[in-house]
Amino acid sequence: MTAPFPPPLSDARRVLDDIRVHGFAVLPADALAALAQARGEDFARLEAGWNDLPPDAYLRDGGRYRSRRHSCFVVQGDDVRQAPHRAHWQSLDYNALHGGMLRMFEPIAPETVGAPAWTALLRGLARWCSALKGDQPWYVEAHQFRIDTTDGIGRPTPEGAHRDGVDFVAVILVARHAIKGGETRVFQADGPDGQRFTLLQPWSLLFLDDARMIHESTPIQPASEDAPGHRDTLVLTFRAGGFQGDD
Repeated sequence: MTAPFPPPLSDARRVLDDIRVHGFAVLPADALAALAQARGEDFARLEAGWNDLPPDAYLRDGGRYRSRRHSCFVVQGDDVRQAPHRAHWQSLDYNALHGGMLRMFEPIAPETVGAPAWTALLRGLARWCSALKGDQPWYVEAHQFRIDTTDGIGRPTPEGAHRDGVDFVAVILVARHAIKGGETRVFQADGPDGQRFTLLQPWSLLFLDDARMIHESTPIQPASEDAPGHRDTLVLTFRAGGFQGDD
């Protein structure tokens, strides 16, 4: 296997300009912590929440490699409010594999969403969204994912290269354990340009303008035959006007 391509890191002082010009930006963990006005150890305390994710019962490819939780929030200015628990819905236009159906996942644990670092993270990223598209409420869907290699192959994006049907997407790598693969690929939705790289640093961030960029992550495999591995991510989607399915 070829060595992973390093991510094209943005200068934190120019990250919004990079998003405007290129449609995406990548930040290292220390810059994400600075955005959230948090410390790295504050984020690390959230990681235990990925050890208790129920299996995803909706995988249409028959796989058993994905576990997840899902909760929704509304962020307006400094106010972060958890919305009543609801099903996750996407149209077939954006998810040809799992679109068009209501998927009710277990909510994210109260000790995770109640942590100060969690609220600070949502608030900081929503500030970016408002800087890019105007100050307004942001409807946030939060997904905790664990993709494992117990059956040999794990697929972070079984639907393939896609958009999410929102305004902005934040993909945060939480952990990689005993795996290879999991390369991130981002492409212009209406052009030929693309980038490929591998997020390796815990709490590094890929932030996307969803209208302009298509993204996917390649399958993961165990690094050795001795034990399975896993890849943990936090995906946050930000949408103006309401949650998907409201309209």
